[in-house]
Amino acid sequence: MKTYDAIVIGAGPGGYPCAIRLAQLKQKTVCIEKESPGGVCLNWGCIPSKALIGAAHFYHKAKDADSMGIRIGSVEVDPGKLQDWKEGIVKRLTGGVRGLLKGNGADLVMGNARIVGPRQVEVTQADGTVEKLEATKAIVIATGSSTIELPSFKFDGKQIIGAKDAVSLREIPKRLLVIGGGIIGLELGMVYQGFGSELTVVEALPDLLTGTDPECTKIVERRLLKRGATIHKNAKAAGYERLADGSISVKIDQDGKQITANVDVVLVAIGMRPNSKNLGLEQVGVTIDQRGFVPTDRSCRTNVPSIYAVGDVSGVPMLAHKATKEGEIAAEVIAGHHAEKDWVAIPGAVFTDPEIASVGLTEAEAKAKGIEISVGKFPFAALGKAMAMNETEGFVKVIADKKTKQVLGVHMVGPDVSTMISEAALSLEMAAFLEDITLTVHPHPTLGESFMEAAAHAMGAAVHIMNR
Repeated sequence: MKTYDAIVIGAGPGGYPCAIRLAQLKQKTVCIEKESPGGVCLNWGCIPSKALIGAAHFYHKAKDADSMGIRIGSVEVDPGKLQDWKEGIVKRLTGGVRGLLKGNGADLVMGNARIVGPRQVEVTQADGTVEKLEATKAIVIATGSSTIELPSFKFDGKQIIGAKDAVSLREIPKRLLVIGGGIIGLELGMVYQGFGSELTVVEALPDLLTGTDPECTKIVERRLLKRGATIHKNAKAAGYERLADGSISVKIDQDGKQITANVDVVLVAIGMRPNSKNLGLEQVGVTIDQRGFVPTDRSCRTNVPSIYAVGDVSGVPMLAHKATKEGEIAAEVIAGHHAEKDWVAIPGAVFTDPEIASVGLTEAEAKAKGIEISVGKFPFAALGKAMAMNETEGFVKVIADKKTKQVLGVHMVGPDVSTMISEAALSLEMAAFLEDITLTVHPHPTLGESFMEAAAHAMGAAVHIMNR
């Protein structure tokens, strides 16, 4: 039996940073992965989808270049070459994970892990060999999450697909139906809409992107409709049948009526579930809640002192950057340092076209807490840099406590807001006030000026738009 200080199960964005940090802190560490280093994020989630999103955005910019006086001619998509390019990025990044683990002194073992004791793990490798490992200090669960499958839409990998298949299509669907108007569904749906697919979205709830600032969502919905999408809200996909021509007829229940949509590919994107089953957690007494999450304390420790959990498996929000931070916290604690989950807010980004990014409270959340608020808003249509980029849809909204002027939340929709949100996150983390933002000189012309302008607008001191 091999002995380590720490055993990390899962080499995704929570697990591999945890293992690397443990090794940096002189802990003898092994990271176990059953599929491919990098987890969902690097292999078929964050990175591959953003590669396709980047390509779709570039494609649209090229097609619209004539309005800027640039004539490109015919612009076409080669799906096979696009996939080869995307897979090259994935290969480089997953290879980088392997190299970082090795370079920092952490072992990587490929196989299926199962916990058989508070400090023991069995690993079944591809050839059936079973190896037992022991941790003198801790085991870290970083097993992530998996796509939820609908019983009436079982994946076949070709016409009924999940996100994993959707990022690997080597043919652009003529007609694509997306079940689920959340982040994954809209990000990938808009990619293929951008490449020419006729898009239909079926969402069970009253609004798309539930939980996102509704004003931001409206901008994205308007873009979807402008490009010809059909959106069914308060609707459920009830089943389908295959037609003689090879297409699929999807039955949709909406407000008591039945609608039929004939499409070529159906993407099921109704969310992710934590990978907490078949790990042996119940047998060693680890608590798992009703949704399948593994609850932890501020140090990422479960109710079993020697077992920690980080990332998607430990609870919402299911975000790669949250997983990485938790992995680093767990590593610090296991190595004997003080660390805990003490962040004010976790920023989120939706890579639709245009992008949405947010951090902190929405207007509705602030009002529900009984806080009287000031709201400042600056449109990209009034920003010189956005005009120069020919991307003027959207805005930056700043929400602050009306009495104290402390920033409570920031919501953005528009070009490259996924990058801009980091400044807003820092503002919340440092308990910034509106004046702190307005007194910070922002370079001109940049997109970042819009954050400063929105803060000034909340104070009634904006100079580039009219104050209320």
